Amino acid sequence: MGNLSEFLMEELNVATAFTIPIFGGIEVAESTVISWVIMAIIVILTLVLTRNMRVEKPGKLQVGVEYAVTALQNLVRGIIGHEGERYVPYLSTVLVFLGISNIFAIFGMKPPTKDLNVTAALALMSIILSVFRHFSLCRVQCISRFLHSIRQNKVGGWLKGFTKPSKVITPLNVMELAIRPLSLCMRLFGNVMGAFVVMKLLEHLVPVILPAVFSLYFDFFDGLLQAYVFVFLTGLYIKEAVEE
Repeated sequence: MGNLSEFLMEELNVATAFTIPIFGGIEVAESTVISWVIMAIIVILTLVLTRNMRVEKPGKLQVGVEYAVTALQNLVRGIIGHEGERYVPYLSTVLVFLGISNIFAIFGMKPPTKDLNVTAALALMSIILSVFRHFSLCRVQCISRFLHSIRQNKVGGWLKGFTKPSKVITPLNVMELAIRPLSLCMRLFGNVMGAFVVMKLLEHLVPVILPAVFSLYFDFFDGLLQAYVFVFLTGLYIKEAVEE
């Protein structure tokens, strides 16, 4: 039992990959490095798959890529609606990143979403988009537009929105600012962590055949499902903010 506890603690621990020797030493977590690797994979695949694209007589690869991208964008667009069209590229990218991250355990590596810091950062970014909905994802002047909206509506006007539809529920509306990112963060972290623990227990207790069978669900299907749930909830929050 002691060996099993030590094994699980070792697997659940967020190890330090390396330390940057500045400011007394900045530790870079293993989950951060794996996230960089996944982002590099996405960028490389994007560059490779979009090479030599043509308007006339596209090849089979180009047709397949365009079909996959269109299907992905339509999936996200179905969640967020046409009013939130400008957020489709962001949510599509998050869906791809989380999908790859959550199934990374198949390749024998720890999924970065097993680290609470990674899921918290993703949840924070998503909530910022839904709260500060005047930001434009694709324009350099997004900050100036947001500040202009604050000047136009005044800070009091923005704060007044927390009293709707009734002043009685103002505390709940304020609490919601913290509850939403926390729920997004903990839901993704908890599910990925739970699947990771189950798979490691199976690998430790029954190292042959059975882990491979359960991996199809816990490492693959459940990983993709959690990525979709995260994007689905984020899309709903942004859609609600846009409609308001």
